[in-house]
Parts: sequence; C-alpha cells; structure tokens
Amino acid sequence: MTPGEALAAECARYTAMGWMRGTSGNLSVVVDRDPLRLLVTVSGKDKGELTADDAVLVDEHGRTDDPVRVPSAEAGLHGRIAAVAGAGAVVHVHALAPVVAGEFWPEGIELRDLEMLKGFGRRADDVVTVPVVPNSQDMVELGDAFEAGHRADVPALVVARHGVYVWGDDLHHARHRLECLEWLLRFKVETRRAG
Repeated sequence: MTPGEALAAECARYTAMGWMRGTSGNLSVVVDRDPLRLLVTVSGKDKGELTADDAVLVDEHGRTDDPVRVPSAEAGLHGRIAAVAGAGAVVHVHALAPVVAGEFWPEGIELRDLEMLKGFGRRADDVVTVPVVPNSQDMVELGDAFEAGHRADVPALVVARHGVYVWGDDLHHARHRLECLEWLLRFKVETRRAG
C-alpha cells in the first residue's frame, strides 16, 4: 500500500468512527527525514472519500510546491510534531471526548490507574498528563505551545475547543494510540459527569 493509499484508508476509518466529520481533521506520514518531508491529506475534501491522490508533499513548515493540491492548514503543526517528537505519522481528529476533557481540565488532563494506559504506551499505574493548549489559527503559535509542553512519554496534544493530535512510529501505531487515548478521555469525562 502506498503512503497515499494508507492515508486515505485511515481517513475512511476515522470518518466511520465519527471523528472526521465533514472535511475536518488531517493525517500525515513522514516520507523523508533529511530534509523532513511529510505526505499530508489535502484540505477541503470529505475525509471519508479521499483517494491515494488526495495527499500532498510538504516540508517541515507545511509548505508545498504542488500547484494543484492544497495541504491542510495544519500541515505546519504536523511538521513541528514530526521534527520535535520524531514521529513517523501524525493523526488529527475531532473526536468529542478529547475536546470535552480539554474543557474540563484546561491545565492538562491527568490519567491514572487505568489499564488502557498500556495501549497508549504506558503502564496502568503511571500518571499521565495530556497537555491542553489554547486554539490558534497560527500554526507557529500552536507549534510553540506544543513544543513548550512536549514530553517524550506523552504522544498526544489536545487543542482546546478543536481536536486532538496523536503520533506514533507509523499510521498503525498512531491509530492504536489514538483509539486508546479516546477511550481514556471518554472514561475521564463520563466518570466526572457521573459525579
């Protein structure tokens, strides 16, 4: 499977889960490290209907030379995450639980004593704090906020009132981390609501 096909398949999966509604969300995969180059999903298309051609090559700042395909406006943040965290793939979706959790815990979402933390790459008895940063349309500003709060052992970032970014060695690894994190945050939100 080509990187473009893999991006389209993952987008279809997340769309079916309700995490990429309309044209929201974006995914990327690193295709070169020196210099850093990523293949990123294009902007403005229904993510459940993407094909292998609906991805564009960008540099570490999210810029492209492609005169036809427009990368997601958030491609620069993908590049920053890949550069700083060493990620091979970055996924950004608009699952509801992370956004609600960010609303409840804007200083960071603490997770502890949950078996599902293992699927997120941690031990069940670890204390994990997922950073939450204010939303911005400026990708440099978002990238600076990400980098300021980045911890190598927490491969995720919640952008307040927006969505969640999760990364891994490849798209498969990032997907598993995202699925586990969404469960963890949904548990945190639901138990808070239950009192």
